[in-house]
Amino acid sequence: MSAKEMKARLNRRQFLQFSGLGLALTAGGQVMRVVAEDHSDTSTLSAYITVGRDGVITIGAPNPEVGQGVNTSLPMIIAEELDAAWRDVQVVSTPVDAAHYGAQFAGGSLSVPMRWNELRQVGATARIMLLQAASAEMGVPTAELSTLDSRVIHEASGRSLSYAELAHGASEAPLPDADSVALKSAEQYRLLGKRITNASAAAIAQGESLFVIDVQVPDMVYASYEKCPHIGGRPVSANLDEIKAQRGVIDAFILEGEPGPYQFDIRNSTQVSPGVAIVARDTWAAMRARKLLKVQWDTEPASRDDSEQIAAAAKAAAGRREQATTISSAGDANQALLDAKAHSRAFYSADFVSHAQLEPQSCVAQVTAQSAEVWTSSQTPSAVDQLLPGLLSLPAEAVTIHSVRGGGGFGRRLSNEYVYEAALISQRVGLPVKVQWSREDDMAFDYFRSALYLDMEGGVSDEGRLAAWKLHVIAGSSDEKEANYGGTYRERDFPEKRVPHYNIATTLIASQTPTGAWRAPFSNIYAFAEQSFLCELAAAAGRDYRDFLLDLLGEDEWFKDGDRNALNTARAKGVINAACAAAQWGRSLPEGRGLGLAFFFSHAGHVAEVAEVSVAADKRLAVHDVWVAADVGQVINLSGVENQIEGSVVDGLSAMADQRVTIREGRIQETNFDTYPLLRMPKAPKIHVQMLASGYSPTGAGEPALPPLAPAVGNAVFAACGERIRELPISKAGFMV
Repeated sequence: MSAKEMKARLNRRQFLQFSGLGLALTAGGQVMRVVAEDHSDTSTLSAYITVGRDGVITIGAPNPEVGQGVNTSLPMIIAEELDAAWRDVQVVSTPVDAAHYGAQFAGGSLSVPMRWNELRQVGATARIMLLQAASAEMGVPTAELSTLDSRVIHEASGRSLSYAELAHGASEAPLPDADSVALKSAEQYRLLGKRITNASAAAIAQGESLFVIDVQVPDMVYASYEKCPHIGGRPVSANLDEIKAQRGVIDAFILEGEPGPYQFDIRNSTQVSPGVAIVARDTWAAMRARKLLKVQWDTEPASRDDSEQIAAAAKAAAGRREQATTISSAGDANQALLDAKAHSRAFYSADFVSHAQLEPQSCVAQVTAQSAEVWTSSQTPSAVDQLLPGLLSLPAEAVTIHSVRGGGGFGRRLSNEYVYEAALISQRVGLPVKVQWSREDDMAFDYFRSALYLDMEGGVSDEGRLAAWKLHVIAGSSDEKEANYGGTYRERDFPEKRVPHYNIATTLIASQTPTGAWRAPFSNIYAFAEQSFLCELAAAAGRDYRDFLLDLLGEDEWFKDGDRNALNTARAKGVINAACAAAQWGRSLPEGRGLGLAFFFSHAGHVAEVAEVSVAADKRLAVHDVWVAADVGQVINLSGVENQIEGSVVDGLSAMADQRVTIREGRIQETNFDTYPLLRMPKAPKIHVQMLASGYSPTGAGEPALPPLAPAVGNAVFAACGERIRELPISKAGFMV
């Protein structure tokens, strides 16, 4: 029976397919047996595991790899429970099959936590099967056997057998009862928590073909896709005959698509912007022809956004707080402010920013009347697998999605419009097509981090404690009903749960610029405002910010027991104390130099950061060191976690320094790195990472370390020169990194 036939016969989540058939997990997480294919050189132990006669243990990674390292960390979880020697492990990506693998996506720092229990069960079950095979082979009870480094050992006799020798017998061994499958405790881990080199490191260093741009398909052609520079417009006409006459051009045509305006990212939609497709024999022919393209655009449905007007509308709304919609409150915040010993009010803002991942969007699609095959670096390949059949009017079993390594994502590849562009163009021309966006395409047609504006008030008591808290969130909206993605206030427990009097309100202002998930969405801007303003209040109270923050966190408490998405004050205080200790908080520094602290709970991770900066008289700013203390539960790959945290710090500093997207008449002005600068390596700080072992399950590390960076640097600037940073990027206030 073929994989496609099996896919058609099984229900969702009944079968986890990888490299042949073997074991599967039910929707309830229990292991079940299915008929295995016969391979002469390999034996299938599970849906994720095959063992070759040469001793190579192939383990599948089910989630998309976009640089976060899950192609290493997820197989490590299996290998740990399997007691496989990592030197024996070969890592591959599993097929994209939402019906059988469940949700296959990369986002929200969820890849590890969503697979944690499932993959441990897979590895532990396969280990028991190997023990059963060894028991039969050696004629001894399984209780007398142990496993280590891809071998089953009988210590009493000194005999041992390799997994390669046992794999065939194990594949035919009785399936162990789920209740008998014991998982390791953290104290038993031999692999998890160690520094392991990324499984793709050698291939990346050697320039092997890993990305969509490297994909080659017989008879493949190349397409460029021109969209209205005023976001949401549509083409009326174009010089198509002239374009078709150009050397190397196969076809040129208008795709009707769906005109704007667009409210938010389209991860659950097959929406394609209207545009003009140019199909050619090679990339350069398509690009040359595109330079000659002349399009008459209908801008009536397009966005009219102007970023300066949006900012002005937000400042005006801040003066009308009494008209804002209250979404959460307790006590009497206004009276508490009047009674406070010290009172502060501040307006914080952050501009639109681009994802600016190093690899622009690209996709290869091969669509015929009977089938479709797609190669994509999407963060949501299972969404493509589910939605593409409907777009192309094909049965689900006729569509195959190949998940290809992505050159960064940060939330941008959650949306898949470039995939659907490629599929529709391929369907139209009847040939396999590679659609390759330019850098300018990628930045002009992003789903941007939403601009956000926060009017904040707070008061401290005679004892120097936070007594009143008011937050007015001013966010863009395309429909005047709800905030665009990234602008919605998500109710939090801190600091509200620790303040007797608070009021949270929101005002919507008009904005038709499409927004989406940008690294640590909903957290990155709010953390900057919250942690900066709390530091302001501490200064108003004449208190050290570390002491003020620890006092505010209060007694050790998990705000919602057992809820990974709830703050744990003990873990919060643990990372604050660790970061401050590492940075030697409170030490004397020369004039013009300062330390700044920030803590934030984001994506289930507790992270504190201390930044050391110096500020020159001309406002030239240098970030010398950043100390990071993180509690993200059980660490899988220490090297991978450290890399993600270091990347978050550099990315956060880069974004806060001088990155902003300005909009004029719905048209993006910054479309390449000459006007949208990335932080250069000589300006990157020394980053010191400390992971706290708290005994909790893993929560992911790709996003939690970014939100505290901006406020830590901002608070350090205040300590160094006495000036508060209240807007991002900081270049708007004259600071230069």
